[in-house]
Amino acid sequence: MEIPAINLKAIVLVHWLLTVWGCMSWLPVSYPCGNFSVLAVGVWAIAQRDSIDAVLMFLLGMVLTILTDIVHFGIFYPVNNFGLESKFRFSAGMAIFNLLLKPVSCFFVYQMYRERGGDYNVNFGFPSVSRNREAYQSIDQQEESTAPPANPFNQAQDSKPAAVRSY
Repeated sequence: MEIPAINLKAIVLVHWLLTVWGCMSWLPVSYPCGNFSVLAVGVWAIAQRDSIDAVLMFLLGMVLTILTDIVHFGIFYPVNNFGLESKFRFSAGMAIFNLLLKPVSCFFVYQMYRERGGDYNVNFGFPSVSRNREAYQSIDQQEESTAPPANPFNQAQDSKPAAVRSY
C-alpha cells in the first residue's frame, strides 16, 4: 500500500486555520505563540524545497506542540462550566481537532523528510563514534616501493658502523 502524497502547503494551511479557530476563546497566549512559530518553520520548509533541516525542524516542532497542547488543555480547560457558550465549544473543538490531526501530519512530514534525503536516525549534532573504517589504510599491509629503504641514521651504506658509546 503506497502512502498518498500530501502537500506541505496543505498541512501548514490546515493547522494554521485550526490554530486560528482554536485561539478564539479560551487558550492563553502561549498556545498561539508556540503553534504559529512552528507554522512559520513550516513556511520555511515550503520555501526551501531541498532543505532537510527545515523539514526536520518542522517535524520536531510539531511533536513538541503536541506535548504543549496537551499541557494547555489539561491546565486551562474549565471543569465546572456547564453553560458553555457556542464560541467556547467551537474554539475548544477546533483546538482538540488540531491536536488529534498533528500525529497524522507528523507522519506525512516524516515521509517528506525521508524524500528530501533525511535518514532514519536523527542527528542532533553531537559527536558520535563511527564504525566505518573504509577510509583507513591498514598498517598490516606494507606498500611495495621500488626505491631503496631509507637509512634512518643518515649513514652511508658502505661505511663502517659508528662506535658505540657507553654512558
